[in-house]
Amino acid sequence: MSRRSETIADLLLDRLGDHRPGLRSRERTWTWDEVVRDSAARSARLRQLRDEDRPFHVGVLLDNVPEFVLWLGAAALAGATVVGINPTRRGAYLEAEVRHTDLQLLVTDSAGLELLDGLDIGVPRDRFILVDSPEYAEQLPPGEPVRDPSISAETRMLLLFTSGTTGASKAAICSQGRLVGLARQNTVKYHIGRDDVCYCCMPLFHGNALMALWAPALLAGACVALAPKFSASGFMPDVRHYGATYFTYVGKAIGYLLGQPERPDDADNTLTHGFGTEASPEDRAEFKRRFGAVLYEGYGSSEGAGMINQAPSGPPSALGVPAHAGVRVVDPETREPCPPAELDEHGRVRNAEEAIGELVNTEGAAKFEGYYKNPAANAERVRHGWYWTGDLGYLDSAGYLYFAGRSGDWIRVDGENISALLTERILRRHPDILAAGVFAVPDPRSGDQVMAAVETRARFEDLNLPDFLAAQEDLGPKGIPRYVRVSRQLPTTGSNKLRKKEMQADGWRTTDEVHWWPGRGAPLYARMTEQDKQDLREQFATNGRLRFLP
Repeated sequence: MSRRSETIADLLLDRLGDHRPGLRSRERTWTWDEVVRDSAARSARLRQLRDEDRPFHVGVLLDNVPEFVLWLGAAALAGATVVGINPTRRGAYLEAEVRHTDLQLLVTDSAGLELLDGLDIGVPRDRFILVDSPEYAEQLPPGEPVRDPSISAETRMLLLFTSGTTGASKAAICSQGRLVGLARQNTVKYHIGRDDVCYCCMPLFHGNALMALWAPALLAGACVALAPKFSASGFMPDVRHYGATYFTYVGKAIGYLLGQPERPDDADNTLTHGFGTEASPEDRAEFKRRFGAVLYEGYGSSEGAGMINQAPSGPPSALGVPAHAGVRVVDPETREPCPPAELDEHGRVRNAEEAIGELVNTEGAAKFEGYYKNPAANAERVRHGWYWTGDLGYLDSAGYLYFAGRSGDWIRVDGENISALLTERILRRHPDILAAGVFAVPDPRSGDQVMAAVETRARFEDLNLPDFLAAQEDLGPKGIPRYVRVSRQLPTTGSNKLRKKEMQADGWRTTDEVHWWPGRGAPLYARMTEQDKQDLREQFATNGRLRFLP
């Protein structure tokens, strides 16, 4: 290349004349040259419809279909901002989320149109582009791929809604330049090359697929192969059909894949590696055994990335090492670095009170591009000139960094801090538990108790959970869940992460069955009845703690 590519538009134009496969669905294959030219036609349509008096924000409400990828390219070439809309949102929540981003155009299909029926998202019906309408092809003018000098590294490329696992979503800003930087980092970190086939089964409206798969594949000239939605049963047939070598994941998806019946030919596939978050060391080892592919577990978010370097020779449960001296674990009150964690033989932190703190980047404030129209959330992320992740972590004496959960993932039980993340990982070891979320619920007298929500296809009695938990040497007695919600399908975000805040608000008052330990002398566990729930509420009332019930 004669010039360094600084924007996503540059990366697309670099692919002109590249006749290797760039995009695949089950129905068709596009070369990279065709991807760029088809993106340019859609870019021309954007320019025709642009309202200069409003933010150049374009909503995309589609599954992982080729049109989504082509409109990403169109937005990059036109200097527009893509707002990926989460199709798992509903009603007033969806309406408020979309209205907040000030869309002037919406790209969707008949299914998306039905989802939005009756909602006022601030976009007139004549500003909808329906990709499955009979007249759609005729609406796309001829468009030649050209370099627009007004597009720079600072041009806003994406508004990414955060996953909403622990509260309301926020629209994180990502510029073209930042996305190019992430593409450069991730092609190296996750070994993505020109000959890779990158299987995209995570949703394209989320940073996981965009930052760790689509943008790196564009930079490397690798092929992107699409699955409309993640399917545990369809995963391996897709991998074999496409010859996929790389994919991205979240921990719950890996749990579903490992929950599929084991087959003698599991390892007979083309996969070599994948990247994601929140898969336990045990699940990563099992995935490697069954499917022959290495999973690179990382730390990242829609707002910030590049804080952790991989350390393959480090402990399996460590994320890696800080990327530079500005990445620290600090006490949020004093801003002083936390002392190294003292680990027992099971890897549990002996000095959790002192060693666990918030993960910060003292050099990251300038790189954080902010949330759209949310000054309060921006102020929470940037304080004292530092970028505060809102995540907890700790460093061991050798300098390896460990994730300790989100800011609400530590539970105070009888004056002792309990790691929800540790209990989750232990529950996921059970062969019949597909997903697990652990969170604090109030105790009727003082402090909190541990509650777990598990997704399983088995009956609770068949899990034999008391014996299983007793056999886990790294689970202390305070970390044993007092309440266990049992579900066939736990609530999730559109990016397949568990909605822990929602489950915590439900507590034991969910319509799913709940098993609990009533107290000393009682069995672990008993089925919780409606009378049990009423009696428990009366205990809260007697102790003046009804205010702690959501």
